Amino acid sequence: MKRLNPLDASWLSVESHDTPMHVGNLQIFSLPKNAPDDFLGQLLTRIKSERNYSAPWNLKLRNPKLGGVLAAWKVDNNLDLDYHVRHSALPAPGGERELGVLISRLHSHQLDFKRPLWECHVIEGLENNRFALYTKMHHSLIDGVSGVRLLQRILSTDPNDLVMPAPWTVQPDRTRSAETPNEAAQSAEQVAVKALRGKGGSSVPQLIKALTRIMRGSPTNENGLTGPFSGPISVLNRRVTGQRRFATQQYDLSTLKGLAKHFSCSLNDIVLYLSSTALRRFMEESNTLPKKPLITGIPVNVRPKDDQGTGNAISFMIANLATDVADPLSRLETIKASTEKAKEHLQALPRDALMKYTVVLMAPYMLQLITGLGGRVKPVFNVTISNVPGPDQPLYFNGAKLEAMYPVSLIAHGGALNITCLSYAGTLNFGFTGCRDTLPHMQRLAVYTGEALQELVALAAPQSKRRQA
Repeated sequence: MKRLNPLDASWLSVESHDTPMHVGNLQIFSLPKNAPDDFLGQLLTRIKSERNYSAPWNLKLRNPKLGGVLAAWKVDNNLDLDYHVRHSALPAPGGERELGVLISRLHSHQLDFKRPLWECHVIEGLENNRFALYTKMHHSLIDGVSGVRLLQRILSTDPNDLVMPAPWTVQPDRTRSAETPNEAAQSAEQVAVKALRGKGGSSVPQLIKALTRIMRGSPTNENGLTGPFSGPISVLNRRVTGQRRFATQQYDLSTLKGLAKHFSCSLNDIVLYLSSTALRRFMEESNTLPKKPLITGIPVNVRPKDDQGTGNAISFMIANLATDVADPLSRLETIKASTEKAKEHLQALPRDALMKYTVVLMAPYMLQLITGLGGRVKPVFNVTISNVPGPDQPLYFNGAKLEAMYPVSLIAHGGALNITCLSYAGTLNFGFTGCRDTLPHMQRLAVYTGEALQELVALAAPQSKRRQA
């Protein structure tokens, strides 16, 4: 039996029919040349025959009714793979629209808490001789980075490697744990109280100072640090229902990195700018753009590079999206200044304080969801935007080339939109997950990020010419 650490347990605490707390990954493959007509059928038959299960695929809740505070995992090696691994087909013409509709529907359904908390869907019938693999797993088991690493371990750089293992058989390389044994046995409430009472070592004064500073932050603060609750109530921050919409966009990574270099900012700043510009236009068209700038919660990976374990190892930055700024370049500069302050703030904390800092910082967010106040009071932040690093070279699964990977994330009451990006082999893949009822026409946001990118490229061109002259 293994107790969950505070961050992992918190995702179980807020699980509901309207707010399922699972995350997903959509992988699109091209079939190998000369692949037989029953290529996917053969593949499914083979991987379903593999029963040497490994964590987290064989973990299920010891008692699903106890909730997050007392949650613990137990090993279950009697999995029903016909339940967990499913075969679907798209209706003709099998385009991006049909795939998006299917993923939206699959992502809307809660996982069965009496079983290990994952599903894998093999989807055939995608146009241009392609198929898709959609995998979803509860957020209490993985975060964005560990989820990508988990799926990457079954892929190969060799297109001739035709006997790849099933995902649930690959043993993770646990070179380092994301939490200490003592922390893993504590509830989120215990860690938060312990941190605030000053029982946690020499980092406590820095922890209290950091929390005090972030709670006083706002987009107009003199120190430039944006804090929680400093954004407006917007159309993004209403109650949500259980049905989801999902949209994607794929951009050339070298173009985005070139823009980051040109404007002396980070790739993450470019991602935030594209998201902010798309949101500004989306809200202007519906006459819902707040006068105050939207703020974003940005998950930050604190997992060591050599740690291949699962579970959650993240902290959060909060930044100003400058949606109130009409001029594009001024908007980008405001975002850049805000994220620089947020990074400085987080980096000033010692590593042993990051878990406690994150638990206390996110406590109001979790409390809103647990008490039912989410979507009824001022949000901690308006929208979650994250950028997860993925593999940088082409990968294959049993000879099928991986063409794209899209993150499919979660939303909750008070946060009807999540924008997550995942890099892969020279591309940056945007996944937009939104509430079908609260945020209609969400697909426009995806399109608008592309138009925002075109605008920024055009703005960079005259500057480059002036510099050359």
